[in-house]
Amino acid sequence: MKINKLNSIIILGLVAIIGILIAQLLWTKEAFTLEQKKLSQKTHIALLEVAKKLYEGTNHELPAQNPVQKIANDYYIVNIDNDFEPDILEFYLKSEFKKMNITTDFEYAMYNCQSDEMIYGNYISLSEKSKAKQSVYFPKHQNLIYYFAVRFPNETSYLFSSMRFWFVLSIMLIFILLIYVYSIFTLLQQKKYSELQRDFINNMTHEFKTPLSSILIASKYLIEQNPIKEDKKLHTYTDIIINQSNKLNSHIEKILNVAKSDYTALELKIESVLIVPVLEEAIQNIQLKYPDANITIESNTDDHQIATDIFHFSNLVYNLLDNAVKYCDSQPEILIRITIENQILKLEFIDNGIGITIKNIPFIFDKFYRIQNSKSNEVNGFGLGLYYVKKICTLQSWKIAASNNSVNGTTITLSIPYKK
Repeated sequence: MKINKLNSIIILGLVAIIGILIAQLLWTKEAFTLEQKKLSQKTHIALLEVAKKLYEGTNHELPAQNPVQKIANDYYIVNIDNDFEPDILEFYLKSEFKKMNITTDFEYAMYNCQSDEMIYGNYISLSEKSKAKQSVYFPKHQNLIYYFAVRFPNETSYLFSSMRFWFVLSIMLIFILLIYVYSIFTLLQQKKYSELQRDFINNMTHEFKTPLSSILIASKYLIEQNPIKEDKKLHTYTDIIINQSNKLNSHIEKILNVAKSDYTALELKIESVLIVPVLEEAIQNIQLKYPDANITIESNTDDHQIATDIFHFSNLVYNLLDNAVKYCDSQPEILIRITIENQILKLEFIDNGIGITIKNIPFIFDKFYRIQNSKSNEVNGFGLGLYYVKKICTLQSWKIAASNNSVNGTTITLSIPYKK
């Protein structure tokens, strides 16, 4: 992924999460305002009922003007043009607040016209917490003779407690944002390390290729000399140097190709390709390397064609055959079966090798993954062959799967979309 594209995705994700967080905070603020209005309405109704009850049994009627006045968010006064007892007032306040499901603590005071001052009544703890009498100043109000005041000292905390869900949700969003930022930071760090690793591999392999090329040139020149040809041991040793140098060169090329494909996408030249001739050519190359390998093709016709890149498809087939031969304890017997089911061409590579344990099957196509078994110490490699095969299949929207045979060995199946 290009760095500018990655940055764009990171910024878009960050903007989206911050936008959701801001929206959540705005919704929380709006919910707090609604809860405040809801408490105010419930308090107003409860105090109005208290005023009505204080007028019952008297010769006075409830005034037409609303007796309840909201002075502040947590402070109300109720005008009663009639004398009333403090104990009765407290009883009515408790009962009406309970009916309206107002569970926060409150305190009240009454105006005494004889002393011309507000007399503190009581602190009522509806939350069942013992509270001492509060020394809170209740101001006097002009033009009122008989009235009482009610204050909610814990209104803010009460409203916050009733909005626990909103605050938990906001905290969760903040936590998700922090996780996202941390994940992005980790991703960028891993990307940096991956680039350093890729550069190291590229530099290392290039440094290996220069002396290796010199060794190959010198060895090929050396093996043509008459003294070497005449000495059987020297000729054998020189031939070993050439073979092992070619093998090392092949491994280096494979590492370079994989490193390059991780940085830039492989470009496939798709064309119509006959399958059987490609398979036969790969079989010939394998049998030059492993003369004892017995490889057969099972197909009802030789004219099956698929759309693929012939170069990478040939490498794919060669890698699968090479693996099948290398991981076999006896004489290699490989069957390549071609079948067609529901417009899917299935290409099966069935071998008689040592097989793969069930727990390792999901990982055999991972980069650098090598199974520890009886053949792993004998077989040279970097765990890139099947990774390359999987990558070619993925680029062409093919499916690849591995399974163990009923007797012994493994079957690698390619599922390729097929149209005649």
